[in-house]
Amino acid sequence: MIKVYTTPTCIYCHALMDWLDQEGIEYQEIDASTNPEISAVPVTEIGDERIIGFDRPAIKRALANGR
Repeated sequence: MIKVYTTPTCIYCHALMDWLDQEGIEYQEIDASTNPEISAVPVTEIGDERIIGFDRPAIKRALANGR
């Protein structure tokens, strides 16, 4: 399961989640304030990879490598 760390006011977080929804990619949204290791949002965890920001190419690569 993909994890997406977000905050309620982050426009990039909402853009990322909208894109994931449009692509039909399931994810779990997690409040970034619950993880002290997260200092910037959005953060997407796919397997062992952590992607900071809304980086579509990196997310697509991570998904392709994880399948």
